[in-house]
Amino acid sequence: MTVSIKTDTDIAGMRIAGRLASEVLDYITPFVQPGVTTGELDRLCHDYMVNVQGTIPAPLNYAPSGHTPYPKSICTSVNNLDITVIKEGWHGDTSRMFAVGEASIQAKRLMQVTYEAMWVGIARVKPGARLGDIGHAIQHFAENQGYSVVREFCGHGIGRKFHEDPQVLHYGKPGTGLVLEAGMIFTIEPMINAGRRDIRQMPDGWTIVTKDRSLSAQWEHTVLVTADGFEVLTVSAGSPAMPDRVRQAA
Repeated sequence: MTVSIKTDTDIAGMRIAGRLASEVLDYITPFVQPGVTTGELDRLCHDYMVNVQGTIPAPLNYAPSGHTPYPKSICTSVNNLDITVIKEGWHGDTSRMFAVGEASIQAKRLMQVTYEAMWVGIARVKPGARLGDIGHAIQHFAENQGYSVVREFCGHGIGRKFHEDPQVLHYGKPGTGLVLEAGMIFTIEPMINAGRRDIRQMPDGWTIVTKDRSLSAQWEHTVLVTADGFEVLTVSAGSPAMPDRVRQAA
């Protein structure tokens, strides 16, 4: 495994890409309403990225080993939008949850706990910490709230490539895994289920659902390891704030 350490120039490029990815979510938020189609949201985001930002939609025609090319510019579920843009060769990757219409109390709680779980993991990022510390913190928090952590998907290094080393698991044991160093950049993007953690893939080769049909939520940020902690790169004017209980514990 080779994990790249970004230079100051690299980090400056990643900050721009991260902000632009988050700004796509700011732009699309008013359009996420009952009755809109995921295809329409994709079209709007594509046009904004290409014609307004001058960015490239990273998912479009993305084809990892064993997959057919991905046909859209964003990754969309009924309540989550995942955006990755490329600007000057650098990738910015982030996602947000949306409560469309009148969401149930259960759905709102799952969304909030998943958001906090992501931040609980982010708060563990600093030089000398290990990837297992991040995964354990997320798993411990989520399971204490009565939820489960999907194991098949993980965060990832990011930079000139969409997916780089390391893989960032959202479960694990503290004190294990890669030792973090300043200049590393990766995503933290826990997928948390209200029921069991098991998932299944649909025939299109891309769509994922929970096996027990329980609700699922996911949030994502791109994070830089700094000299004394972390910096979240995928922030913009419309980004939700760090949760109070995470801020108070930091």
